[in-house]
Amino acid sequence: MTDYNSHIINLISAYISKDITKKEFDELNAWLNKDPNNRKLFSDYLLIYKKARRLKFINKFDKDATWNSLVSKLNTPLEQELHSKKMKREKTLFSLIPIFYKYAAIAILFLGITYMYTNGYFIKNNIVTIPEDSITLQLENGKIEILNEDGSKQIVDEQGRVIGLQNGQQLVYENDSNKKELVYNTLTIPYGKRYELKMADGTIAHLNSGSSLKYPVNFIKGMDRQVFINGEVNFDVAKDPDNPFIVKADNLNVKVYGTVFNVSAYSEDKAAEVVLVEGSVAMYINGTKEQGETMLVPGIKGSLDKENLTISTKKVDTQIYTSWMNGELFFRNMSFENIAKKLERHYNKKIVITDEALKKEIFNAHFKEEPIENVLGYFKESFHLEYRIEGDNIYIN
Repeated sequence: MTDYNSHIINLISAYISKDITKKEFDELNAWLNKDPNNRKLFSDYLLIYKKARRLKFINKFDKDATWNSLVSKLNTPLEQELHSKKMKREKTLFSLIPIFYKYAAIAILFLGITYMYTNGYFIKNNIVTIPEDSITLQLENGKIEILNEDGSKQIVDEQGRVIGLQNGQQLVYENDSNKKELVYNTLTIPYGKRYELKMADGTIAHLNSGSSLKYPVNFIKGMDRQVFINGEVNFDVAKDPDNPFIVKADNLNVKVYGTVFNVSAYSEDKAAEVVLVEGSVAMYINGTKEQGETMLVPGIKGSLDKENLTISTKKVDTQIYTSWMNGELFFRNMSFENIAKKLERHYNKKIVITDEALKKEIFNAHFKEEPIENVLGYFKESFHLEYRIEGDNIYIN
């Protein structure tokens, strides 16, 4: 099992998060086929990952308490699972338990360390908690930088070379044509804030509140320009016919060559939406590129139903879907439940609707940059809704 090292763990983690490249997948596949024990170890790792996901790490990390919780919660389900099978394979299973727990411990330890590191718990041996309202940039080595909206800084790689510059609410990357290997950074925007990113190829991305974008520090000639989003991002893609630009959001893929479009793909929403402003794009679901491309033309919105994995299109007013970049809010034939979600992201407030019937009611409204009290006042005056504000929580009925 000498091949079991941090590099293989990274490949498995990339596979789990669906961020794995074709080159990485081929390497992982070769490792799996090399030895039957590798396939067993891969299955064990996936099992441990699923169980670790159920432990739900808390935001404020208590090292001792969390470790004890991990151990206690890990052992019981695994012992019960092994016990349920021992009547048929008792001898075989008991011979595997020491090996299984050895690698289970390694997997859990790796998951725990990865979580703590990417969330900034280890910085020069000090435990640091990153404020929830911070704009963050995760570098290729896992280090997390906090980007102050009124600040400026140089972004450097592991070798200390400057790869980008931050100036207030904009982050700009410099193109390095000598780069031959893809290295990714991830920009994350909290609720209540927006941010602009200029990638190395000249593509400009506006990130809405509650969104994240994973993108290459440099794009490689001859390869698709792939980026990964969660949330809402407006793209103005630099033209490069030889290297298509592909946006990936879970099962949705959007392929373009040079155009302006808006993608809304928040994980909690039932549908992912693509609104084309100019140019043309193709939407397709994972695994159906050749058979299932849906072409969009300007003024058309494509929607992916996440449950049924079907794509539908309709003509829309694109301004409704892009005005958020100017701080505006458009609600057209929208349920109050969805309006509340957008208000939560825009103002970084928790909204609780105490009237179930109200959630399904449909409204139309338009607001420019206004405090949330004005927005709530409009709904109260026009639709006789009642609300109260308690700190960062808003209750509406």
